[in-house]
Amino acid sequence: MKNKIKAALQLNGRYEVQIEKMAHEGQGIGKIDGITVFVEGAVPKEKCQIEIVKVKKDYAIGQVIKVLTPSPDRKVPQCINADKCGGCNLQHMTYEAQLLFKTSKVKDSLKRIGHIDAEVIDTIGMQQPWHYRNKSQYPVAKQGNSTVMGFYKKRSHDIVDLENCLIQHPISDKVMQIIKRWLTRYDISIYDELKHEGLIRHVMVRVGNKSKEVMAALIANGKEIPHTDDLIKMLQCDIPGFKSLILNINTKKTNVIMGEKNITLYGSPYIYDYIGDIKFRLSPLSFFQVNPIQAEVLYNKVLEYAGITQDEIVLDLYCGTGTITLFLAQKAKKAYGIELVSQAVADARLNAKINGINNAEFIEGAAEAVLPKMAEEGIKPDIIVVDPPRRGCDEKTLKTITKISPKKIIYVSCNPATLARDLRYLEDKGYKTQKAQPVDMFPQTSHVECVVLMTNVKNK
Repeated sequence: MKNKIKAALQLNGRYEVQIEKMAHEGQGIGKIDGITVFVEGAVPKEKCQIEIVKVKKDYAIGQVIKVLTPSPDRKVPQCINADKCGGCNLQHMTYEAQLLFKTSKVKDSLKRIGHIDAEVIDTIGMQQPWHYRNKSQYPVAKQGNSTVMGFYKKRSHDIVDLENCLIQHPISDKVMQIIKRWLTRYDISIYDELKHEGLIRHVMVRVGNKSKEVMAALIANGKEIPHTDDLIKMLQCDIPGFKSLILNINTKKTNVIMGEKNITLYGSPYIYDYIGDIKFRLSPLSFFQVNPIQAEVLYNKVLEYAGITQDEIVLDLYCGTGTITLFLAQKAKKAYGIELVSQAVADARLNAKINGINNAEFIEGAAEAVLPKMAEEGIKPDIIVVDPPRRGCDEKTLKTITKISPKKIIYVSCNPATLARDLRYLEDKGYKTQKAQPVDMFPQTSHVECVVLMTNVKNK
């Protein structure tokens, strides 16, 4: 088959193609002589001249050379680096078209993968779909004699040198610019990932959306950094709300950004922020939703679908630092959060204490191990909320949930494909998918979050 495709489509060859629809990762899809071609930067309903950049066994990949007939959904990207940077892949589409795409992505996954017949409500978007990220992680490198900071190019570890990013908080960009000047002024050693030599690897910035507190972290291949006193003065002078400068030590040869050890160089080892009325303490390693405005929308939708009463027990699996659990606890008799990562459990317990929430309990461990023990102790949740990583729930966890047989399951997902797979399993065990609400947590990208309500029809 690959030889047939190669014969029909030449690598680096140029062709005209009509874009019919969009792939789940945001590429346009068309056909040339019956062969499927994925075209990055193309929009449905338009004709493009493309260049073939890769030929695979069953398909080819192309890039747009010229848009011959533009789609009404096409727009000029606001960012001058949109075609290079790997951070945003939908800036060439109107925001309305992005939201329609995300709704259709969820619908398609549920129908095609899960064979699920349920209402998928229109994706909830943002009034201002820019500058929404409260956490930024900028890689640092040397290009010739210059220090560069920004984000990686698409499918590369080459850095696009940036002065600003339209989806980051403006304060984050300002901190990045100050640190870049400081690195250049004092010729601070920069890490080389190929040689595993040098000092500064990344810069991380957190900005409190409501608190306005700012934390900066230098991720370094070493325990000491020169001239940090001058960096502190520069940040104090130009950054309102600057509360914390952290040295995060990462001496491993790895693509993982953050190391495990932090040293506070200035101020506090943490800052605070809010989602709704709930206050959270954030260290450099804390998990916290990067879009707090839409996180509040998402969590309120979880509460709405759960419909918790004051005499009900609710269980939150993969609870992380307890963000959803604490929202649930405000309505429930008791809320339990289960999480495998010990530091996240410690953060969750602390956040409950900070907010004076006494009916939330956090348990460290794997869900499939913890749930049977809870059942033995006579704890039977009325509602279970799951918010797993992109890979979805493992089958042991799903099997354990169905044995407990709660009245409702609220599934929060960042991956429509694994969501559909898991909903199919739960439907086969006696649950019915009632409705799904996509929420746009990551405007200008192809990612979408979704809240799903399932009810127990087996025990009716």
